[in-house]
This record gives sequence, structure tokens and C-alpha cells, in this order.
Amino acid sequence: MAVTSARTLRLLSLLQSRRHWPGDDLADRLGVSIRTLRRDIERLRELGYPVQAQRGVDGGYALAPGAALPPLVLDDDEAVALAVGLSAAAATGVDGLAEPSVRALAKVVPVMPTRLRRRVDALRTVTVRGSWAAESPPGSGVDPAVLAVVALACRDAERLAFGYASANGARSEREVEPFRLVPLGRRWYLVAWDPARSDWRVFQLDRLSAPRTTGGRFAPRRLPAADAAEFVRERVSGGAERYEVEAVVDAPAEAVRRRFRWWLSVEDLGEGRCRVRLDVDDLTWAAVALGLVGAGFEVLRPPELRGALRDMAARFAAAAGR
Repeated sequence: MAVTSARTLRLLSLLQSRRHWPGDDLADRLGVSIRTLRRDIERLRELGYPVQAQRGVDGGYALAPGAALPPLVLDDDEAVALAVGLSAAAATGVDGLAEPSVRALAKVVPVMPTRLRRRVDALRTVTVRGSWAAESPPGSGVDPAVLAVVALACRDAERLAFGYASANGARSEREVEPFRLVPLGRRWYLVAWDPARSDWRVFQLDRLSAPRTTGGRFAPRRLPAADAAEFVRERVSGGAERYEVEAVVDAPAEAVRRRFRWWLSVEDLGEGRCRVRLDVDDLTWAAVALGLVGAGFEVLRPPELRGALRDMAARFAAAAGR
């Protein structure tokens, strides 16, 4: 936020905290001159805040008693940034920051417009804070607008579509069932179920582009972990290696779907063939799954799967010979 906007917010907070403020005290608290204070008071009045002024020895400023405060004037990015900053400060272990941050959230959020309050509440509701800290390279910040869209999709259980750039630079279009947001260190992560890959995935938010809800609703699934933060920590800090397996099968798509239900992602290629995808941390399991298809197939990726198939074929051949 600009310095003027931040000072105006501070002024409003001070006026809410006491019934009456002498002008000198208020100026001292804000670190400004009386003349600047008067300009800030006028700005609040222009925005619709009922600030009363009293002249004389006991003069000063106060919000009109019983008046309903109008919405806090912040744009979308400022509102999300404010909520993220205050929530982070409330969760910190630094002495003296937690309690004032909670008080600030309690004051600021109720006077936000409904549209902004909905975004901020969604962000606070679906964020699972992780304690693991990591250094992040410059430019790893998340666009507050992206954060708000993803948070609302998580809260409302609405399918989310977006562009995604993987670590190797490959780009793809994704449509997922968003679950939770997890900040670790200076990065934000989205935990979501990816129907196309029939598995839970972790997406780094600064690699995500043009998020939009599709209008499709879903029933939230149960995450295979104690909580979302633990799930992200395991994936980010080098848990079990994952393999994206892709193969073309010489069998109709519907037959493969009936046999495997949700284990595999199946794409009809026509002429009695289909493309299957699955995500595994053990290539032996992928080899078994493809073998159970009951038809010929060609491995497209990863190349390591061919070695796993050769090893398994050798073991089966040896067992059949005995």
C-alpha cells in the first residue's frame, strides 16, 4: 500500500480505538503535522467516514457515535495483501506482534466491502500454515489476484482451470479440484486433486497463470496425509520420486475404463486404441497395471519404465519355465 493509504488506515484504527482524540496526540501517533492530520481527516470524510471535529481547549476528533462505518476503501490487491500480512504476523512467534495483528484483523475485515471481505475470509479459511522455512529466489512472489481466485475456489469446492509451468519449463493446461493453500517459507502452494492424473498434486502458485473457475462443483476428497502442510512438506523437501506414466493401449477406451475405474486416466484415440496415464512412485506398480490391461501397449514415457518391464518379464519367464 502507498504511504498515504497506510496512514489513513492507521488513522481510522486510532479513531475506532477511542471515543475522542486530541489533535496533537493524534498527530504525534501518526508522526505528521497538524496540517497533514487535517488533510487526512478530510480524506476520511470524503470517503464517507463520519469524523467530528471539536474546537477549543478540549478540541479534537472523534467518529460520530452510533454511525455505521462505510466500507474500507482498499482495492482487491491491497485487501488480500493486508489479510496475508496480518495473518502471518498473528501466527509469528515474535513477541508483541500476534495480539495487535489479531486486533487489527478484527477491526479491518468487518468494514471491508462484502466483495473484498469474501475474498479475505476465503483466504483465511483455506490456508494451512506450514512451519518449514525455505529460501526462495527473487521473483517468486504470488499475484494477490491469483491468490484470491484460488482461495475462493478452495472454499467453494469449485473446479479450477489454469495454465501451469513445470520446473523444467514445460507448459500445460490443468483442471483440478482445489483443496488447500499452504505457505512454506516465501512460497505458496496449492494442494489439489488432479482428475486427469487420478492423483493428488502440489502446484507452486508463482508458476500458475490465468486461474479461473469452471462452474463445476465437486465433493471434497480425503487427503492421504495428516494435513495439507505435511503433505506439501513431504513433496517439496524431496519425498518419494514420482513418475508420470503414459502409454498407448491396443484396446477400446471404454473397456479399459470399466476394468480400472479411477486408477488410470483414459483418452480415446479411436480405432480401438486409447492413451492411458497414471502417476506412481513405483514403476513396478505401473508395469503391473499396464499388464493387467490385457492388451498390447506401447510405452511413451518414462523411459525407465521399459527397464522395469524387462525385469518383470524376466522374472515371469523364469517362473513360467520352472
